[in-house]
Parts: sequence; C-alpha cells; structure tokens
Amino acid sequence: MPYQRVLLTGAAGNLGRELRTRLAGRFPTLRLSDLAEMAPAGPGEEVVRCDLADASAVAELCRDVDAILHFGGQATEAGWDKVLAANIAGAINLWEGARLAGVRRIVFASSNHAIGMHRRSTTIDHRAMAAPDGRYGLSKAFGEDLAALYAYKHGVSALCIRIGSSFAEPADARQLSTWMSFADLGRMVEVGLTADYTYEIVYGVSDNSRSFWDNSNAERLGYRPADSADRFIETHIGKTTDDPIAELTQGGTFSSSEFSGDPDALP
Repeated sequence: MPYQRVLLTGAAGNLGRELRTRLAGRFPTLRLSDLAEMAPAGPGEEVVRCDLADASAVAELCRDVDAILHFGGQATEAGWDKVLAANIAGAINLWEGARLAGVRRIVFASSNHAIGMHRRSTTIDHRAMAAPDGRYGLSKAFGEDLAALYAYKHGVSALCIRIGSSFAEPADARQLSTWMSFADLGRMVEVGLTADYTYEIVYGVSDNSRSFWDNSNAERLGYRPADSADRFIETHIGKTTDDPIAELTQGGTFSSSEFSGDPDALP
C-alpha cells in the first residue's frame, strides 16, 4: 500500500538525520520525532518533539501514521534508569501507540549488541539466540520480542534490523566486519517498508567479506547491499584492541565492559 504519512523516531540522532535526508520527498508527509531539538520542518515534513517514556504523547504521535521507522531511544550503553525509560518503556509505548492508531508496519532499529556475546569465530544468522552484551543490548533484544508479540498477536508487521556499525566509513578492524554504509541503511529501510513479511530479523550490514553474520534472510526479502568495508581493509586491519574479551566477541568493547564471567562459557 502507498504510505501517506511515515513516522521517523530518533530524527535528531546520527542515523535519523541521515534517513531524514534520504527520505525527503519519498512520502506525502514525513513526521519527524525526537526528544532533542530538530531542524525546522521542510516541505512535506512535520516536526514533533516527544518523550518516548510519555505514553499519552507517544499515542498522539502515532495517530494518522501508516508506518513507523523506530530509530529513537537511548543509542549507547547507559544505566538502568535511562535504558528502562527510553528503550523498554519507550518501546512498549511506541508499539502500543501503533496498535491503537492502526499502524500496520514498524521498521525497528535493533542492534548487533542484542547478540554481542557471541564469539567472532562463529558465523550466526537471524535464528541465533539473543546474547546481549549489556543493558543497551538487552533493551534491543526486548524490542525484538516486543515486535514479535505485536506482529503475531496484533498484526503490526515488524522488520528488526540488527544494525552493525553505520557510519560514513569503518573506524577500526572490528568494523570491517560490522560496517553498514548510510546508502545501504537506506536500502534496508526501503526493504522494510516494501517487502512482504509479518516478522523478520535481519542484520544491518554492508557486503563485507569479513562479516560475522549470514544475512541471507535480508537477501531473501530483497536487500541488495551495494557497498563493502573491504576497500578499507588495508587502512584498518591492524586497528585492534589489547582487550581479549572485546576481541573474542562480536560486541567488542560493549561485551568487555563490566565483564566478570567465564570466557569459555560464551556462545
């Protein structure tokens, strides 16, 4: 179905700003939301500041919306209070607001940190068990399960994108495996808006030969990455850390922060 109004949460964030530019003119109305201040509305845009922890405000935010790109919330590791309010209560409010408003599709910016405790030596796909590497990663794993609840019980279809490292260029050796170009992010979001599915998990990653992930599920849905971190290999191949847990795990330093477990027990 053609979308008349699409909501983008997290529009003031790094990826939100990229998507705002790439989606300009794509729909009759693009509703942009964030707790932080955003640039003024341009043609075809609506700008609405909203705290995801405020259920009534989120319910209003979702009114008259056809689809949601949920990129809002706490974007890095943080204390329980911030993660709970923005990413757990905020996600509940977002999906419930969508249900009440009759929204039928949500594209969710999940994260590789939902599976960050998996070893780098193991290639995993969308069926891998959750293994969050911190409070932030746990909130993303929760968001994936929340999306499944609303997809199967309430008909709100969801594409959960486990985004790797989406920046202009990879920054280090780990990102040679996890990097996703901004252009490929846009391609994945387009798949999320147009493909036929009820609930799916995919990896937000470019066509990297060193990838930790089998992304055939995204390819099945129509994702065709055009970029690759491979052209940066000579620049970044030696940029590793002296942190053994970070180098062992897919989540890197997110995994090693506060780590007190047994490395041999990691999946």
